[in-house]
Amino acid sequence: MSTLFLIFAILSAVAILLFMVLKLKISAFIALLITSIYVGIVSGMPLNDITQSIQEGMAGTLGFVATVVGLGAIFGQMLESSGGAESLADYLVRKFGKERAPWAMVTTGFIVAIPVFFDVGFIILVPIVYALSRDTKRSLLYYAIPLLAGLAVTHSFIPPTPGPVAVADIINAQLGWVILMGFILGIPTAIIAGPVFGKYISQKIHLMPPYSDDDTPREFDTKSYPSFRLIAIIISIPLLLILLNTFTTVAVSKEIVRKSVFTDVLEFIGHPFSALIIATLIATYFLCIKRGMDKQKILDLSTKALGPAGIIILITGAGGVLKQVLVDSGIGQVMAESMSNSPLPPILLAWLIAAVVRVTQGSATVAMITAASIIAPIISEFGLNDPQRALVVIAIASGATLLSHVNDSGFWLVGKYLGMNEKQTLQSWTVMESIIAFCGLIFTLTASLFF
Repeated sequence: MSTLFLIFAILSAVAILLFMVLKLKISAFIALLITSIYVGIVSGMPLNDITQSIQEGMAGTLGFVATVVGLGAIFGQMLESSGGAESLADYLVRKFGKERAPWAMVTTGFIVAIPVFFDVGFIILVPIVYALSRDTKRSLLYYAIPLLAGLAVTHSFIPPTPGPVAVADIINAQLGWVILMGFILGIPTAIIAGPVFGKYISQKIHLMPPYSDDDTPREFDTKSYPSFRLIAIIISIPLLLILLNTFTTVAVSKEIVRKSVFTDVLEFIGHPFSALIIATLIATYFLCIKRGMDKQKILDLSTKALGPAGIIILITGAGGVLKQVLVDSGIGQVMAESMSNSPLPPILLAWLIAAVVRVTQGSATVAMITAASIIAPIISEFGLNDPQRALVVIAIASGATLLSHVNDSGFWLVGKYLGMNEKQTLQSWTVMESIIAFCGLIFTLTASLFF
């Protein structure tokens, strides 16, 4: 299989995928499956082998991703419905004070987006941005950009949010390392894209809360909130358990500690499945049952949470199919051999693929899945260890954040809630997203020098 044919196969496959999503308005799930079939056919795979690869790719990916994303969605729904997000924001704003409120908002966004989807977190918290802007007479962007940066960075960098979970599974990266690297690289990224850029752009674009003087702004009953301490502990439980599993595995593999029943128990409760089950049960009890929520309502909330999660799960499964077809067709091996001699490091290569797909079709999730599927067969050729694979996950997530514009639903969501026109949204939201993308790339490349 020649390099010229390889380039043709990959570029034409990506072109077909983008054409179906953009022009034909076909679901990304179906488009990824059709693209996978096309790759199998042009590579000369027997038709029966193509269908077998579809089955194996879907099953291999969803066995892990469906469980983690499903549990994570329910966990986040319990936090959202209990008022936990507002509790965090209210507590941090009071502790930081209104003069340092942007730092409170970026911290709130960074924490809230761990269990809660980006758009949900923003819609829940934007009334607090309105209230701060109204009280201080500062531009909405002074508080909104830090909040958005915190939400966007965590949503892209730190599991159990669906994007990094899916990418980590496709390229076989340990979630514990992804969480650790996501925090280390995500904090400075959120600071630069949030309070730093927010202070600058708020001086250029002055926005006031988008309601008239006769409207009554939404007020929060802080007495009905769960406590900040409770919310912080509940959110930290799955992260700490997964990190504990990672450190225990490393300690056993390097013979720092002996393998025993105790280490087996630590690895079991720290597995993402166990960690999220434990966290979800604790959240359900303390945030719902103990606070008097009706059992039927709890069941309805769990069912509601799986709606948006189902779409992400299917798209991720289709991405796993594309990866499997690339491997089974032999194209993956040729890609690996060709690119192992490339002057581009795998981190930059992964970032570029994700960035191109993101800018072209708009969806960060589709960009992540597509980039991970293409880069997965190449990873083994580079011989990357677990921390390095985690950095590739962050690089893909960063590239998939680049240049959000009119083909991205987030662009319109932010513009609508902040009362901005298209030009103002491009100057603020789009630039903020691009800062996250480039900071993520720079920090992952820098970190790769030490791991």
